[in-house]
Amino acid sequence: MPPRWPRKPDRQDPEYRKLDDRMTFAVHVAIFAAFNSGLWFFWNLQASPWTWTPWVTLGWTGVLAVHGLYIFAIANYSK
Repeated sequence: MPPRWPRKPDRQDPEYRKLDDRMTFAVHVAIFAAFNSGLWFFWNLQASPWTWTPWVTLGWTGVLAVHGLYIFAIANYSK
């Protein structure tokens, strides 16, 4: 069941921005997990594994960590 918002959604509302940013982060994590699991699945099927696969995963993990750091530690949701 999707989350319900008790009033009209407005990006100027700090509580709505906080929820929206966290939901965006959750989508980012889901896409990361789906893409990387598929990437590593096909990496294991290769006779000569792709050498760039670990770099894609490490790079994306770094981007995901920065995104999470911003959302949970840096973002200011005050009016």
